[in-house]
Amino acid sequence: MRRKLPSTQALVCFEASARHESFTKAAHELALTQSAVYRQVAGLEDFLGVKLFRRSRHGIVLTEAGQNYSRLVARRLDAVERDALAVIGRGEASGAIDLAVVPTFATRWLLPRLPDFRARHPAIVVNMETSTRPFLFADTDFDAAIYAGTPADLANWPGTIATALMPEIVVPVCAPALIAPRKRLTPAQLAEVPLLQQSTRPYAWRQWFEANGVAGAPDLNGPRFDLFSMLAVAAARGMGAALMPTMLVEAELARGELVVPCDRPLHGGRSYHLVVPERRAGNPALARFADWLVAAAAS
Repeated sequence: MRRKLPSTQALVCFEASARHESFTKAAHELALTQSAVYRQVAGLEDFLGVKLFRRSRHGIVLTEAGQNYSRLVARRLDAVERDALAVIGRGEASGAIDLAVVPTFATRWLLPRLPDFRARHPAIVVNMETSTRPFLFADTDFDAAIYAGTPADLANWPGTIATALMPEIVVPVCAPALIAPRKRLTPAQLAEVPLLQQSTRPYAWRQWFEANGVAGAPDLNGPRFDLFSMLAVAAARGMGAALMPTMLVEAELARGELVVPCDRPLHGGRSYHLVVPERRAGNPALARFADWLVAAAAS
């Protein structure tokens, strides 16, 4: 059956006209004549059988149908443009991987190591997009995801194969000046320090204090941050103590910007995993990336 699709040129002209609410400005942006833009939009209205604009004293105004359709068209054109840029960027590469990854892990652990993968497999392009929560692969174009979670979390991600990379071990960290002149604190003393919270893990401090036998700590108090990278910066600037996976603050600890005031690591049951939908399991480029990633995590 023949698809019922309007012309791309008509959609581009409509989107520009809707954004500017002006055929003249749309024509200037698209390097067309005003009459050419008008003809494209009029043809689109005939195709849809719906009026998208109405005349006003100041020019043209979107109808209600035009407003709804313009939002949809803008999103679709943006997606088509992104797809085209992705193909252009890949060029003749023999493989490409679209990877969803938690943000701080991407910037602090994966990206510093990725040049090694590039050197070993120069024909494979790795594209990354951050994602902090699970999603359905069927609703996206991702080939794989790197996700931190428990086995129960992964069980709720159907149709996938998960490969464990490394366990997540969290420790309290803070700026040296925050606890000076002391260098170490007991768990009870740490409860008196301002506590920085990770908004997606609201009970992390409670678990840490319970594991260390401290009752009644103000474990829910303190400013909340969405990303571990924010927590690391806030802690390094002396705003309080943060619970951080050790792999994500290696650089700050090495430079002395952060210290571990109470060396009581917590194994919370979370691990980092490479998650691949079953339908992509035979992708050769993805298999090479998975092998490299497992080896990098082990080292």
